[in-house]
Amino acid sequence: MTSPQIIDDDDRPVGRVMTRREVLSLLGVGAAGVVVVACAPSVLPSLIPSTSPTTAPTGIPSATPTSVAIPSCVVRPEQTEGPYFVDERLNRADIRADTSSGTVEQGTPFALAFAVSKISGNSCTPFADALVDVWHCNALGVYSDVVDPGAGSTVGTTFLRGYQMTDANGNAAFSTIYPGWYSGRTVHIHFKIRVDPDSQTGLEFTSQLYFDEAVTAEAFTVEPYASKGPQDTPNSRDGIYQNGGSQLLLAPARSNDGYATTFEIGVVV
Repeated sequence: MTSPQIIDDDDRPVGRVMTRREVLSLLGVGAAGVVVVACAPSVLPSLIPSTSPTTAPTGIPSATPTSVAIPSCVVRPEQTEGPYFVDERLNRADIRADTSSGTVEQGTPFALAFAVSKISGNSCTPFADALVDVWHCNALGVYSDVVDPGAGSTVGTTFLRGYQMTDANGNAAFSTIYPGWYSGRTVHIHFKIRVDPDSQTGLEFTSQLYFDEAVTAEAFTVEPYASKGPQDTPNSRDGIYQNGGSQLLLAPARSNDGYATTFEIGVVV
C-alpha cells in the first residue's frame, strides 16, 4: 500500500447549488408555475437506523423532530477523494467499531443522514438503491486501514468506515462520532455515492462534508478531543474547503448526548 499523504490543494468543484428558478426551468415549468414532477416530499422516518450489524453502545442521538421532508434537487460540488479511501465494502449503519476487534471508537455521538435525489432529464426523484460510502478520522485524527507518515500503520482495522444503500425514499443513515482533526485539514467527513461500483462506467460522485466552526469548538471541549487541542486549520485556511466547501457545510443540532443532522444532495445521472 502506498503511504498516504495529506492532499489539500488539488481539488476543483464540479457542481453547485441550483437556484429555485433553475430547478423550475429544469422541470419545465415557469417561475410562477407549480412543480408537479419534482421530488414529492417524502418522510424520513428516523435519522438513525433501528438496527446495525455491529454491536455498539447505545446513546447515539436521534433527531428532533423524528421526521423531516426530503428536499428536491440540491446539487453540490464534487471534491477530491483524498488518500484515505479504502473500498472495504462494509455494509453497516453503525460505523464506530473496528470489525476485527470489536473496539468502539470513543467520541461524541454523531448521527449523519443522507437524503439523496436523482436528477435525470426533466425529473427529480428520490435516488433509491445508491451505495453511500462514509469514512473519516477518529477523535485524534487517525484513519483506519492505512499507512500514514505521522500516525503510523492502522492496516487491518476498519473503524469509522462503512456504507448503506439508500431506501425507496433516497435515505441512508449512519451512526458515528464527531470527527477529530489532523494537521493541514479542517474537520471533515468523506462520502461517495455510487451505482454499480464494480463497473468502470458506473455512476460515482465523491465529496466531503464540513462543520460550522462554533459547533466544532463546542464539540472539542470534551475528551478525547480536548487532549489534542484546537485544530490548526480552520475552514478559512483549508484549501479544499475553499473550493465549494460552503455548499457542503453541515448544520448539526444538539440531540441527547451528541449531534444529529441530515445532508441533502441531488446527483445528476
